[in-house]
Amino acid sequence: MKFFVDTADIADIKELADTGLLDGVTTNPSIIAKSGRDFREVTAEICGLVDGPVSAEVVALDHAGMMREAEILRKIADNVCIKVPLTIDGLKTCKKLTADGTMVNVTLCFSANQALLAAKAGATFVSPFIGRHDDNGFDGIDLISDIRLIYDNYAYETQILAASIRHGVHVLQCAKIGADVMTAPPAVIKGLFKHILTDKGIEGFMADWAKTGQSI
Repeated sequence: MKFFVDTADIADIKELADTGLLDGVTTNPSIIAKSGRDFREVTAEICGLVDGPVSAEVVALDHAGMMREAEILRKIADNVCIKVPLTIDGLKTCKKLTADGTMVNVTLCFSANQALLAAKAGATFVSPFIGRHDDNGFDGIDLISDIRLIYDNYAYETQILAASIRHGVHVLQCAKIGADVMTAPPAVIKGLFKHILTDKGIEGFMADWAKTGQSI
């Protein structure tokens, strides 16, 4: 499973990219707003830190406006992935962009039927929102499972990008189901490294090593 980080914080992206384990970055208007920086400037800087896709979202709601904004965004860097909402105009834009080789991430997916439409529109990625789905009384993991089944039934190449990941259990469940990608905040990804038994093991090893009086 590919790991994307959901942030526009340059320091966090660089820290995770330096591990060699980061495959891409997702952003949205809310995340960019929190950065307090120019949209195109921060997107370009992020694209320079990772080799994989960097999702940059349009803010227009009509097809013509989305295409106009997509033209600007995809000139920022070769690894920009245009992010569009799962609406009729969003899918029209997705179909048009993917037809000429542009990566597209269809976002705000909350049903398997929506994911089916995104795949038919040729989306590179579809982003089902697990945490938000859970918040509204549904099961976000069941949604991922349903999409996986449908995509496998018809050999769709659209990648399932599990979004709105809240904790490590979400990551584990998505990996078991077969989500292609997960995107999560930096804190969630960093939390995957941690386990109390690992910490205790290191502590014990270091104590025993100190007793030897040796150095490497």
